[in-house]
Amino acid sequence: MTAAPTVLDALRSPRLLRIEVLAGLVTALALIPEALSFSILAGVDPAVGLFACFTTSVTIAFLGGRPAMISGAAGAVALVIAPVVREHGMDYFLATVLLAGVFQVLLGLGGAARLMRFIPRSVMVGFVNALALLIFSAQVPHLVDVPWAVYPLVAVGIVVIVLLPRLTSVVPSPLVAIVVLTGFVAATGLHLPTVGDEGALPDGLPSFVLPDVPLTWETFRIIAPYAVAVALVGMLESLLTAKLVDDITDTRSDKTRETVGQGGANLVTGLLGGICGCAMIGQTMINVKAAGARTRISTFLTGVFVLLLVVVFGDFVASMPMAALVAVMVMVSVMTFDWHSLATLHRMPRSETTVMLTTAVVTVATHNLAIGVIAGVLVAMVLFARRVAHLTETHRELVEDEHGPVAVYRVTGELFFASSNDLYTQFDYAGDPDRVRIDLSRSHIWDASTVAALDGITTKYERRGTSVEITGLNEASAERHERLSGSLPSH
Repeated sequence: MTAAPTVLDALRSPRLLRIEVLAGLVTALALIPEALSFSILAGVDPAVGLFACFTTSVTIAFLGGRPAMISGAAGAVALVIAPVVREHGMDYFLATVLLAGVFQVLLGLGGAARLMRFIPRSVMVGFVNALALLIFSAQVPHLVDVPWAVYPLVAVGIVVIVLLPRLTSVVPSPLVAIVVLTGFVAATGLHLPTVGDEGALPDGLPSFVLPDVPLTWETFRIIAPYAVAVALVGMLESLLTAKLVDDITDTRSDKTRETVGQGGANLVTGLLGGICGCAMIGQTMINVKAAGARTRISTFLTGVFVLLLVVVFGDFVASMPMAALVAVMVMVSVMTFDWHSLATLHRMPRSETTVMLTTAVVTVATHNLAIGVIAGVLVAMVLFARRVAHLTETHRELVEDEHGPVAVYRVTGELFFASSNDLYTQFDYAGDPDRVRIDLSRSHIWDASTVAALDGITTKYERRGTSVEITGLNEASAERHERLSGSLPSH
């Protein structure tokens, strides 16, 4: 891991500070139309989503555990919380945002972020590739049934983003593309789809608000399921995005702090009348990968610029052609996709490929990154259990001792629910002598299913008058076997 520049490093270096400021500006410009569309998706006023981008980014800049990551009103969260405002109204909506923030703080303090270690690399690759496809597919509606001039403008924007960094990196190429295309459209008077067509921009500041809901068990019963879902989806997307940024920057983030910080940001946002949010993956890629930001300054300024742009420079922002932002997001999707994963596809184990494709396909089909990741993890668990189960072997040997013949079964491998189910069938109950010894010195008992299987084997032998001795148990296996044996239903 390399040492990332700190806020003080950026403040002391004009070059680093310029990168952070310009990254915040270009990210804010790309964030506004997303916030407008997600507000519409959630069924709330556009100001609710835009103010959420301001409050969440500014708050997470101080509380979050991943510098340079951008948070705001995200699509997956908007999908989850949309039924609340539709069925119960805005006050219950804000109450849900606040409760989701509380749940995220509790999840963070409870160590839920440590579960990230159980997400395999193949799931992460599928997640990244699905993200790239979703970012690209979100641009398709802006390229259908539009004036012909949109297409050359998008092409010019892509050319600027690709070629400008080869000439200079003083200004982020996405920002140059936005300014150039906006200026061209204004100068030529072309009538093209603009940011203002996505929704009305607010002209005032957010204000403190408390949801007017009864503090009763009935209210909690209504909002709690949505709040739990929002908390989990937001936490998962944020931690996955943090891990992605860790890989890109070769630095390490504090996942627990990030989870608590996201909860704190949602509490602040709810009290200021905003929609709940989480990490914005596409905008984070713009900030980190396209613009080169590395510190909390860019995250903080993204929120500040969103507020300034919509409140002070709303007319200019509303006139920006969507073609410019489409060009930016198309290049973000290209940069986000893990092209190396396609080149190595034929060399990967079939199980790894299955997990990656499952994650990507489910994510794209549901348009929900959290559901796709959960599906990928479940498939990975099943395939891993299946693979490990087949690594268990049983070898039979007939030996003589001072008491006569004894059948010795030496079991090798990890014994748990998947492998122990086959263990029951590995014994020659009819052909064995009166004594059987099961040697588990090269095994480990992991769960109650294995203890039940051993009980079933012992019971079946005893019905035939055969005595069974289990030997070689390590300390943990012996403790588990002694505690559970005889108290579980067997075969």
